[in-house]
Amino acid sequence: MPQWSTTLACLLLVAGSQGLAAQPAKRIGSTGTAADEGPRLNKAQTELVRRVNAYFNQLKNLKGTFLQTSADNQRQRGKFYISRPGRFRFEFNPPSRVVIISDGNYVSIQDRDLNTDDRWELGYTPFRALLQGDVDLIRDAHILEVQQADNTIVIAFEDKSGEKSSRIKLFLNAGPPVQIKAWIAKDAQGLDTRVDLTEIVSIDEPDANLFDPSVR
Repeated sequence: MPQWSTTLACLLLVAGSQGLAAQPAKRIGSTGTAADEGPRLNKAQTELVRRVNAYFNQLKNLKGTFLQTSADNQRQRGKFYISRPGRFRFEFNPPSRVVIISDGNYVSIQDRDLNTDDRWELGYTPFRALLQGDVDLIRDAHILEVQQADNTIVIAFEDKSGEKSSRIKLFLNAGPPVQIKAWIAKDAQGLDTRVDLTEIVSIDEPDANLFDPSVR
C-alpha cells in the first residue's frame, strides 16, 4: 500500500472512499437488528444533537494540533486548520510530508516525498455532514448513539445514503461552550482510528492558500 494511502487510512478524512467497492454497512436499530431507521432519540438525546448542530453551525475558523492513534497504536502528530464551510488542512509533522487539503469541493492527499496528489470529492468523506454550510445531523445523518457522560457529549453517526457510509464517533466538551475534542472513525475494514485535537483556537479568516492544493 502506498505511504499516502496508509496515512490516509489512519486519518480517515476520506475513509468513506475506501468502502466504495465494499458492501454498505448494515444499519443497526435500537433492537440490535438491521434496520432502515436508526434508534429513536428521546427528548434529551434530541437536545444534545441540536447542541452539536448549533456548535458546528457557529464554527467558522479554527486552528490547532492533533494526535492521531491508529488501530495498531501508532501515533502521529500534526497541525490543522478548519474554515467552514468545507475547507480544511491537516499537516503531519516531519519526517512525514503528507498534507491533506480540502478546498470545499475536493479533498487532496499529497505526499510530497513521493510527489503524489490524489483527490476525492468532498462528499466522500465521513465529515461531509459536519462541513456543509447548514449542519443538521438529524436530517442528514444516520445517528447510532447519543449520550452525555460527565462533561463529554458522545455522538456516533454514519451517512444516511449507505454508499458513503463510514462510522464516526465524536467527543465534544459539553461546555459551556461546546467544543469538539476528539473523534474515532471506523473504516470499511472495521478498524478504528482516534484523532485528538489540542490547542484549539478560533482565528480570523486564514490565508486562502492554505486550502489551495496547487500551492506548495
